[in-house]
Amino acid sequence: MSKTGNLSINSENIFPIIKKWLYSDHDIFVRELVSNGCDAITKLKKLEAMGQYTFPDNYKAKIEVICDPDAKTLKFIDNGLGMDEDEVEKYITQIAFSGATDFLEKYKDKANNDEIIGHFGLGFYSAFMVADDVHIDTLSYKEGAKPVHWECDGGSEYSIGDGEKATVGTEITLFLNEESVEFANEYRVREVLEKYCSFMPTEIFLSKANAPQEYETIDESELRDDDVVVEHIHEDAKTEEKENDKGEKETVVVSPAKDQVKINKRPVSISDTHPLWTKHPNECTEEEYKEFYRKVFMDYKEPLFWIHLNMDYPFNLKGILYFPKINTEYDSIEGTIKLYNNQVFIADNIKEVIPEFLMLLKGVIDCPDLPLNVSRSALQNDGFVKKISDYITKKVADKLTGMCKTDRENYEKYWDDISPFIKYGCIKEPKFSEKVLDYTLLKDLNGKYFTLPDYIASVKPAEEEKTEEKAEETTDSAEKKEDEKKPQTTIYYVTDEIQQSQYINMFREQGMNAVILKHNIDSAFITHIEREKEKENVHFQRIDADVTSDFKEEVSADELKEETDALTELFRKALGKDKLEVKVEKLKNENISSMVTLSEESRRMQDMMKMYGMAGMDPSMFGTTETLVLNANNKLVQYIFEHKDSENVPMFCEQLYDLALLSHKPLNPDEMTKFITRSNEILMLLAK
Repeated sequence: MSKTGNLSINSENIFPIIKKWLYSDHDIFVRELVSNGCDAITKLKKLEAMGQYTFPDNYKAKIEVICDPDAKTLKFIDNGLGMDEDEVEKYITQIAFSGATDFLEKYKDKANNDEIIGHFGLGFYSAFMVADDVHIDTLSYKEGAKPVHWECDGGSEYSIGDGEKATVGTEITLFLNEESVEFANEYRVREVLEKYCSFMPTEIFLSKANAPQEYETIDESELRDDDVVVEHIHEDAKTEEKENDKGEKETVVVSPAKDQVKINKRPVSISDTHPLWTKHPNECTEEEYKEFYRKVFMDYKEPLFWIHLNMDYPFNLKGILYFPKINTEYDSIEGTIKLYNNQVFIADNIKEVIPEFLMLLKGVIDCPDLPLNVSRSALQNDGFVKKISDYITKKVADKLTGMCKTDRENYEKYWDDISPFIKYGCIKEPKFSEKVLDYTLLKDLNGKYFTLPDYIASVKPAEEEKTEEKAEETTDSAEKKEDEKKPQTTIYYVTDEIQQSQYINMFREQGMNAVILKHNIDSAFITHIEREKEKENVHFQRIDADVTSDFKEEVSADELKEETDALTELFRKALGKDKLEVKVEKLKNENISSMVTLSEESRRMQDMMKMYGMAGMDPSMFGTTETLVLNANNKLVQYIFEHKDSENVPMFCEQLYDLALLSHKPLNPDEMTKFITRSNEILMLLAK
């Protein structure tokens, strides 16, 4: 006996909305139907544990997915608790349809906070995204229950009546529409199952209808109770006649007797029901972590290290975050954090849960408490989600600071690879910066690593001595202000060890140090440090930003005025740069003829202009550009000053300027061509 019913909804029911809006990815119906099967099995296991149901002998929880390309159908079969007729009416018909009008109103804006994904109905109706007709055959676990058959063609009618299912559980058959026939293909379905269901808590088996039976041969000792035996195969021992050490012939067994069994090929589950993140960190080996990383992310470069998240209160959250190895500074730093809900894949890189800076990592996070909306693709209840995000940030910060304190050797070894993640995190996430900034490392010119506070402490004494000397000089003439800023702590840095080698050598000669900051993110990071360490008056300066007093002899203001005026005029004329800034200094190293400096502020302004696509603008509109520093102690500079009218002096001026530029930044193509031509001319003069 069967009956039909009309759906209690005015508009042409919910299906057009499901197809167009409810789920953005059409393949998501596979996840929904398999998830429903998993839920049904979980509920049955709970009933069994409570003594309200007894499993039949040899019960094994499983979900079968059967595709039939000939019939253009796809079946989902579970051996969970099943439904009786009343439950089918309640969970399939009423939930989805009676509330459809309300549903449309509530979810248009995605603003409702109720979690309704747990209701069987809506997940089930994702089937109509791909099917013209859907049938359900189900048998409840309840004693005396009768099988039920339900069907609906996606219109406004359904029918329900007696069914023929003989085993407890539910079978859903999708009669695929013409646009979705791809889902009758075994390989396409496997692809979708692997995407969404790789770690579901129930074994999932995929097969093709009417496919010929496949077999495998195993040793008899490996035979299991659930294997279907086709034949027993006995293989006698194989012997050979061989000569022994004494030269006598004897019979030797080369292959022992074997008892094997030919069996129906064992199905292999698509789902790993106990993924690594569900285990306690103490139970996991290093090799298991690496193997899991390779399997999930298809990345065969070993991760540097990982953080295993394992939390039960105030919310349930488990996961593993990996710090991947970056081969070069040119590698794109792009990670993937896969988000799961009870081992069901939801999406990659959901920004509400994963702090933005951690999206550079690779990992999995499973949070059963996530407040998901009906399509599971967007999150609700921002306050709760923010707590999850804060917890993840805290755990990563704790791991990094702990490693710096207790495993410094490895922390330093990993630093060059992990520093972009950490610096980006400090810039983007104030709470992360608060915990981690003092554990960021600076690498000096000798390759030695310092924490930020240690490096600041190492450069302070020299700065303080200079400040004290200045203070003594001015004590008689002016009183110190009480609110005067702390003495400036200058950290010198290098962005290119080859390009800036002349400046590095000058630093080394004077026993001075600098740190190497050559990653793209470093320009933003040093600004962040200066802001955070404002009270300590920490300032970063690239080593070619100025010629400090350490490198030059002290001279009075007027001593070099004549040389400065004459050389400024000479160089401006020779170079055709009437605004060129020229300084004449007495450098301690007389072998250095010329240098170019660019103030830290000007250079940062230029970097910012490049970043925002303003590279074509004239930097000089924001203040001075490069300054040419000439060494009055250098013989070539002295020669130019003393032979201003010599015919070759303009060429020497151009050469000195280009040499100075070369140690500061690369020459552009035109400048380089002229430099090479001029170098050849100078060599010809020498050869005469």
